[in-house]
Amino acid sequence: MKNACILGFLILLFTEINLAQSTKNYPKADISFLVMGDFGRHGEYNQKEVANQMAITGTEADIDFIITTGDNIYPKGVASPLDPAWKSSFEDIYVGHSLHVNWYPVLGNHDYAGNPQAEIDYSQISRRWNMPARYYSKTYKLSDDSQLLIAFLDTSPFELGYYQDEDEPFRTQVASQDTSAQKKWFSDLMTSSKAQWKIAVGHHPLVTSGPRMDRKNHVANSWQSLLEKVGVDFYLAGHEHHLEYNQLSPKLNHLISGAGSKITALKSTDKAKFAKSSNGFAAFFIQPKVLEFQFIDDKGNTIFSQQIKK
Repeated sequence: MKNACILGFLILLFTEINLAQSTKNYPKADISFLVMGDFGRHGEYNQKEVANQMAITGTEADIDFIITTGDNIYPKGVASPLDPAWKSSFEDIYVGHSLHVNWYPVLGNHDYAGNPQAEIDYSQISRRWNMPARYYSKTYKLSDDSQLLIAFLDTSPFELGYYQDEDEPFRTQVASQDTSAQKKWFSDLMTSSKAQWKIAVGHHPLVTSGPRMDRKNHVANSWQSLLEKVGVDFYLAGHEHHLEYNQLSPKLNHLISGAGSKITALKSTDKAKFAKSSNGFAAFFIQPKVLEFQFIDDKGNTIFSQQIKK
């Protein structure tokens, strides 16, 4: 009996040591959050595997919130706030305790193919889905009383090709938006802010190593110079189904996190600091003078990290 007790104790001790060793030491942060996009496929295409790893990372990094970079529900968004796809593509997939924090989404083109307003209205049903409008902002205080400002953009109306789309409801939804008003809102928000860190989130990337890299980029033409002018530190996007980091200027960093489910092959990585066709997401860790982000794949491996200092 005594030997059995000793053996049981040793097994328990060994298990606890292994669990401790498996826990990552994430950077110290005032604010930490995950960024993931192009995901809602009813659990298929490794969506569940990404969700499970997000839950593990969320616990270990003690995240404050989650950002989505759009295309939240495939293939054509949702019909209403009561659409069954909310359950099969969101609620039943992101079940980990650490994922029951505030989610801040943006709309993608696939969301526009359904009922975009329904994704806003779902905020009144779900405690964690927080989308007050098609574009909006959030401000967070850091430990030295400086601020983190995040602007969530609606980029589909800036993609001119959508105005000739053969799907009439989609075309009408996109064309109904006032792009000048959105850019004025964004410019006023950023220029009036003294935030230490400024982040913008939109669905469409400004550059890509993915299959769309040779297409004319209307969103970049509309937004890149303005992002640089108002001092945005990071632009976060999806649309392309991979993970990528670029530095577009000494100030403007660019990240694609669109690998929440189905991934696509890269076309060329010559201009990227990092690009990989892999399921996964990004984790951000922000202090007043240091910002660090990591790309984490669906197996929990940190496949790239970058630190920015001020």
